[in-house]
Amino acid sequence: MQTSDYIIYVQDKETINPEHFAEPAEVPRSGRIVALDPGTKHIGVAVSDVTQTIATPVKTIQRRSWKKTLVDVKDILGQFDAVALVIGLPLNTDGTESEMSADARRIARNVSLSLDIPVFLQDERVTSYEARSRLWERGVDPRDTKRLVDSEAAAIILTDFLAARN
Repeated sequence: MQTSDYIIYVQDKETINPEHFAEPAEVPRSGRIVALDPGTKHIGVAVSDVTQTIATPVKTIQRRSWKKTLVDVKDILGQFDAVALVIGLPLNTDGTESEMSADARRIARNVSLSLDIPVFLQDERVTSYEARSRLWERGVDPRDTKRLVDSEAAAIILTDFLAARN
């Protein structure tokens, strides 16, 4: 690995990526971290508390043109004064990359070029299923699940990132 290469931590697994991604040591130990769960139509958003202990689902934004989506993401990061951004990386169950993985990497690369905070990718295998299960366990009306599942999945992605970092 060259010194210009960065490591993107994906739970217990590392992948080498020569793009401009940060190393986990670059995240300040306090301050809010925002996580995104990018889907084809919606992007779930979650945020940590300033101590980076608890991840909370925030909202879902509509995935639109790249420019409009970037403006939405920047607004959210500014609203929470975020110190880092985590983007879910949807891998296949066997750990291989999928079409959606390439899309998540493209989003992360493009966002990282537009921000002054570090950007990370986090394995998000089966987070949507876990999110639906959590919503069901909390007694959320099934009609509301579709609206809440993306932000809940983003909270799971962020929780996994925080746990892996510690």
